[in-house]
Amino acid sequence: MSGLNPSNGLSKFDPSKILAFAKMYPDDFTTQEIGSLLGDIESFRHTIRDDDNFEDLNGISDLARVMVETGTHSSCPTVYRVVKLALLLRVATATVERCFSKLKLVKTDLRNRIGPEFLNNAMVCAVEKDFLSEVKDDDVMKRFQAMKKKRTNLLVPPLDGMGKRSRIVIAFNAR
Repeated sequence: MSGLNPSNGLSKFDPSKILAFAKMYPDDFTTQEIGSLLGDIESFRHTIRDDDNFEDLNGISDLARVMVETGTHSSCPTVYRVVKLALLLRVATATVERCFSKLKLVKTDLRNRIGPEFLNNAMVCAVEKDFLSEVKDDDVMKRFQAMKKKRTNLLVPPLDGMGKRSRIVIAFNAR
């Protein structure tokens, strides 16, 4: 969001771009808030003009931090919400892009016919790989043991990750 760029003493701070940005998100800003946003922006610019805290800011995150530190976020809440939305936009976009990258890895030609439930489960495991690596095998086994018992064949990966897989029959708990 280039209109919120605080570098060079807010010289690139463009109220028309900020207003256009807010209009793109009608669920986040009411028509009354959008109508008063231009006045709020001018009030914000007037408030921070003589404040040394707003000099030498490097990005939108610095602007949000200084707004909170100086209490300007309370006097100009609509402007602060626009700043927060601009900060969240990058994170949300990166998260979606990361999920689509994982989808390309999970849904290959060999797995093209998998059902939506299995695809969803595989995507959760692929996207949250860091979190799942912290789950202990013992915890998973205890959870299965607490369920209804059932016998089945299970392919077990080798412990070292390089040997042959072995097929064993185990009793596990099903729902």
